[in-house]
Amino acid sequence: MALVITDETPPAGYERLVHVEDVESGLDAFICIHSTACGPAAGGCRMWNYASLDDARRDVLRLAEGMTCKNAIADLGLGGGKSVIIGNSRTDKSEALFRAFGRAVDSLGGLYYTAEDVGITPDDMAIVASETPYAVGLNSGAHASGDPSPFTAEGVFQCLRVGAEQVFGSADLTGKRVLVQGLGHVGMALAEKLHAAGAVLIVSDLNQNAVKRAQTDLGAEICSPEEVFSQQMDIFAPCALGGILTAETVARLTAKVVCGAANNQLAAPDIAGHLRARGISYLPDYVVNGGGIISVAGEIHRRGENYRRERLAGIAERIRRILALSQSSGKTTTEVASDMVADILAQASSRRVLA
Repeated sequence: MALVITDETPPAGYERLVHVEDVESGLDAFICIHSTACGPAAGGCRMWNYASLDDARRDVLRLAEGMTCKNAIADLGLGGGKSVIIGNSRTDKSEALFRAFGRAVDSLGGLYYTAEDVGITPDDMAIVASETPYAVGLNSGAHASGDPSPFTAEGVFQCLRVGAEQVFGSADLTGKRVLVQGLGHVGMALAEKLHAAGAVLIVSDLNQNAVKRAQTDLGAEICSPEEVFSQQMDIFAPCALGGILTAETVARLTAKVVCGAANNQLAAPDIAGHLRARGISYLPDYVVNGGGIISVAGEIHRRGENYRRERLAGIAERIRRILALSQSSGKTTTEVASDMVADILAQASSRRVLA
């Protein structure tokens, strides 16, 4: 049976949603384009063992919208999109699966660029790239950017220092108790940076090998996933999956700063108000974790290392501005960031109409 690509009716405000199936390889995936107002949509591919098709669809919609915000506020000349492959990334990968996914991406004709996200490696993306020029985050090639995780971790780390400076009066992290939830590529890289900066690390992950490594190499304290919000901490760095900040978890949170790499950390928009009411400084995730897409954008636009470094340095300054505007206006940091994104998209849409 050939690759089957089915257009679904996207929600209002979205441009395209496709369901992709390939029985022979086992591929079952969604690709979502939220907006191309600022340029072709870009956003990574996530492989996750979703409980249902509806769960996968909800996730890709949520993540694609987040990429529109992330790419717009980072001024990358890119729109927002995302893809998800349903499956266990440890047991269900195959060359045939990624080739089929590459053909699906290619069928969109450059409207969407894919790259690594949770469960996907540069080696996986290289297979995708054998079927389409719209796969990036590669380890080889004239403009290859490689694994975007180190760039994401560096951006989060710099923003975390800005948050510490605002809340504690100093960017010095020595002795600060920082809980890193999730020790994937980004979370582990962030933990290493925090350890080098003198922070007291607490880590939590289902992957016991990663936890043991952090304990042995970084002197980290360990807590189970169920105990995360019972820990005493100064800074919370969520670096796993989203939706972990709810009314209930925020009520238990002891941190004064939240700054992490996870996408869509707030279970609902009004959670930003809960955090503010408790005196917790929340650094909007799609601003903080923009380092990875900045790295990938350099590959898409065929630009060099200076392009990436300049834009990476801008993440911390953008967070500094958002925190200052939040303080002066009384708005939450998410409201301030959303206003910025809305202005950027409105201007981009106007230019597109005039053109």
